[in-house]
Amino acid sequence: MQKRFNFKEVAPNALKAMVGLEMYISNAPISKTSKELIKIRASQINGCAYCINIHTQDAINSGETNQRIFLLNAWREAEGIFTEEEKIVLAITEEITLIHQNGLSDDTYSTALQFFSETQIADIITAIITINLWNRVVLSTHLPIGQSLA
Repeated sequence: MQKRFNFKEVAPNALKAMVGLEMYISNAPISKTSKELIKIRASQINGCAYCINIHTQDAINSGETNQRIFLLNAWREAEGIFTEEEKIVLAITEEITLIHQNGLSDDTYSTALQFFSETQIADIITAIITINLWNRVVLSTHLPIGQSLA
């Protein structure tokens, strides 16, 4: 990949706004597990090796199992591995990350309301949007694994 510009140097105010979103999500009442599943799954869909690397490590450091991480891209077929709440979070993650297909479906949204308040769903959506933003910046700037963006 061709080396590209340093986002932090070229767009420090944009990076500051992105970090602000990340700070909001870090304080949102969504479980740490759900936050990491969102980050990993969206990054898998977007093909962002940089973010997959960071967030799988973060998940493991927070107590996530290798088995669940290995099965994340096949969560629908992984019977008994993910909770119902986690499955709906993953469904929302996929539908919003792949927004161009059908968007967040009425069925998924209705199911989410069985587990989460509207405020929690808004926070889940914000977490998904935030990791998709990071994925797009990293992929667009060809940021190498291990190099710091912030």
